[in-house]
Amino acid sequence: MVCGHGSRDEGAVREFEAIAATLKARWPHLPVDYGFLEFATPIIRTGLDNLRAAGATRILAVPGMLFAAGHAKNDIPSVLNTYAAQHGDVTITYGRELAVDLKMLKAASARVQEAVDAANESHGALANEEVCLVVIGRGASDPDANSNVAKMARMLWEGMGFGWCEVGYSGVTFPLVQPTLEHTARLGYKRVIVFPYFLFTGILVQRIYDHADAVAARHPDLQILKAGYLNDHPMVMETFAERVREILEGTNMMNCQMCKYRAQVLGFEDEVGLAQESHHHHVEGIGTGPGHDHDHGHEHEHDHHEHGHHHEHHHGHDHDGHGHDHHHHPYPRADHPHGPRSMTEGVRMPGDPSGAG
Repeated sequence: MVCGHGSRDEGAVREFEAIAATLKARWPHLPVDYGFLEFATPIIRTGLDNLRAAGATRILAVPGMLFAAGHAKNDIPSVLNTYAAQHGDVTITYGRELAVDLKMLKAASARVQEAVDAANESHGALANEEVCLVVIGRGASDPDANSNVAKMARMLWEGMGFGWCEVGYSGVTFPLVQPTLEHTARLGYKRVIVFPYFLFTGILVQRIYDHADAVAARHPDLQILKAGYLNDHPMVMETFAERVREILEGTNMMNCQMCKYRAQVLGFEDEVGLAQESHHHHVEGIGTGPGHDHDHGHEHEHDHHEHGHHHEHHHGHDHDGHGHDHHHHPYPRADHPHGPRSMTEGVRMPGDPSGAG
């Protein structure tokens, strides 16, 4: 059972379906299904129902996510535990996220190398030492997940020998994409490669590319080039398969040592011991797919990125640009000047109180 978050972007949903189809082809003797937390159908419960109908009594569930933040740590386990409690004829064992993995690094480096090769062909050859790499992750209110983006970025930087590397995030935390690129523009590099460390397409990936174009327009002497996201690279698929094997071999381990719910992580001490539960039950299946219904009695902001600062104060969060109030614990860095505030107040550079607009 492959458990995804879900997206209102039809392309992202189709790409996730392709992941499940590829795994099914890998294990033709096993029933394989998938489902989403929200914004798309089928929902996770539907996939579990399908597996039970196929005769499964033991279900191996893996999160279709790069890193473990709230969705992988809270929301998906809550859905799986609730289902297992309601259906005593099945046992569900939960695997870990794709995580920091050498196979994922190979997939990421392949996408970056594709951009390097294209840039050298279209804009003239430069050694990697003369190029700045910018890695953009999803961004979460979980510092463990955010730090994993930085670790992957460092491994790409060091492994491929770029002159410099910056890390930014598409939402929730800091620095967001525009502040990251504005800082990068001041480093003096002629060429910048922007790499979205994302599994699938969607509104957020497109916004990363849009921000890259906007900053490039403000800095015409700077080459800002865009790398492709991970998608179904063979090494990504191999990592999914390994996560399933880990469950069977008993080596399935999530990084709980750095989990903000279990240890006093710097800056997040107030969240130790908080109840872990899913906040997605009211939006399951809402978004793409047949029969979805937008009139479901819940308010959804249709552009969180225009209201990010406001929304964080109300403890909500957003996915693919559509926010909803989940009553999360307040993110302690919501007011950082390079986080969601920068969307409404502009990018404030050191010594530039007026911001960059």
